[in-house]
Amino acid sequence: MLLTALITTAALTTWSVAPPGRTAADTACQVLPDNVPIKGRKSPLDSITFSVGKQTVKLCYGRPSSRGRTMLGGSAVPYGKLWRTGANEATTFSTPVALTVGGISVPAGTYSLYTVPNAGQWEIIVNRSTKQWGEESGYTREVQAQEVGRAKVKAEAVSQPVETFTVRSEGAGSGASLILEWEKTRVRVPVKPA
Repeated sequence: MLLTALITTAALTTWSVAPPGRTAADTACQVLPDNVPIKGRKSPLDSITFSVGKQTVKLCYGRPSSRGRTMLGGSAVPYGKLWRTGANEATTFSTPVALTVGGISVPAGTYSLYTVPNAGQWEIIVNRSTKQWGEESGYTREVQAQEVGRAKVKAEAVSQPVETFTVRSEGAGSGASLILEWEKTRVRVPVKPA
């Protein structure tokens, strides 16, 4: 496979792999090197891919750890306040097909995923803006104006605490669930073909 640099600018670096003679779709994770170099981060960049309607969706996010602190509902991620749903860059996902994410109609494209955590439910926010640093203060009126939609999903307790924020998927084909887990909380976000 040929490693092809798709975009390299001062603000954004992405990489993708494509077979010889073909250009890969840009589904790589963005890195914003002007803010925090990727090497040596306390919250590493990670990604998952999952299938919905026989198409591959990719989600990229930073993975903060609790390290003895109370994060969800604490001062770092207070209940009722906007959260970047990870660390560092905004959490993003790319889909080649239209989806419903937690009931929100999302056309094919790349989006950021924010949340508003609460003890019993989380608000899921899908936004067209993906180039901002994820820090909540960067969620300006201009960024908010690019929201695709908001939806609420139930939060549930987990029996074994999760030290490092983790996003995984369950299911495939006609529908999947994004599972967000951290500390003593799990949130399921249904993802289906539109």
